[in-house]
Amino acid sequence: MSYRPICDTWILARSKVKYYGAYPGGFLSRARALLGVTISDTVLHVCSGMVRDYPFDGFGYADLTMDADPSLEPDFCQDVRSRWDVTDSDIEAVLMDPPYSREDCAHYNVGADMYPEPGQLLKNAAEVLSTGQRVGLLHYIWPKPPADLKNIALVSVYVGFNNRPRVYSVYEKIA
Repeated sequence: MSYRPICDTWILARSKVKYYGAYPGGFLSRARALLGVTISDTVLHVCSGMVRDYPFDGFGYADLTMDADPSLEPDFCQDVRSRWDVTDSDIEAVLMDPPYSREDCAHYNVGADMYPEPGQLLKNAAEVLSTGQRVGLLHYIWPKPPADLKNIALVSVYVGFNNRPRVYSVYEKIA
């Protein structure tokens, strides 16, 4: 592998899911490919929102969801800022799409006080992954990973004109 992470730009369609902050059209299958997993592998979707309603390819039949909002009926209903209780789950990758700011967090049932810091999310993900497994994060920022994760990909994500770009960063668990 080269000394630099994979870098790219994706120009995607607006979300087709009527939920604030839902994935852009075409995002999930591309994100999954950079996680190095197939559609039959188990991906844990953290701050999952309504990912099960995503109308495009990318959500696998073995995928699991984690969210603090019980009305979304996630597989794991818990505060994502705390240590994750995902025992007995064969997770092969983690994909996170948290609120990007406290202001964005106010749009959700859990409220602005539940804003999860990206660095803490990466630490929590590293705890549930094995060496060689990956975590992806869609956010406005490119967070510095903890010592047991290395950055392997960085993608700018655009959804039409006059919208803020997002960054999809992918990290791999190292020994």
